[in-house]
Amino acid sequence: MNSNKQSAETENKRVVILSQINYHIEIDLLWENGEENTMKIRAMTTDDYEQVYALWKQIKGFGMRSIDDSREGVSRFLERNPNISVVAVEDEKVVGAILCGHDGRRGCLYHVCVAPDYRRRGIGKAMVVYCMDALKREQINKVTLIAFTKNDIGNAFWHNVGWVQREDLNYYDFVLNKENITAFNQ
Repeated sequence: MNSNKQSAETENKRVVILSQINYHIEIDLLWENGEENTMKIRAMTTDDYEQVYALWKQIKGFGMRSIDDSREGVSRFLERNPNISVVAVEDEKVVGAILCGHDGRRGCLYHVCVAPDYRRRGIGKAMVVYCMDALKREQINKVTLIAFTKNDIGNAFWHNVGWVQREDLNYYDFVLNKENITAFNQ
């Protein structure tokens, strides 16, 4: 058992990662008023799909692809990248999620989200740390992500946790399957 204690300060709140056992992390959130709230940060499984999909549907401006983000598409992604994607669970409810994978050279974070009522508690940061630690175990040395330019909340988050926006490259897409349609939540 590895019981490294790590802490991260958030706005008037403290997140403490209590323990890590087989890709399972428990977080103890200590609020200003002294109340404790245990949230589990753990590897995402296909069994989480319905709750993760429902979470994605809550996020304004969130883009979902008809094939890649279907149950089959997410299951295929998780099988290819076992124990790297993550969910945050409180009272058996998924309140945060990240799809995380790699190609053997570079990691990538997809669909990073926390339910609106659970934001600013350090949950997003804890999930990112989980994914980055999982990628390090896979000997991946660099991680990328894509944030839509109109995603002000997400872009502010990435800047605040130390990610650097690249200005020296262009990002290109080529669609191989035109049936894989992206729809954005309103």
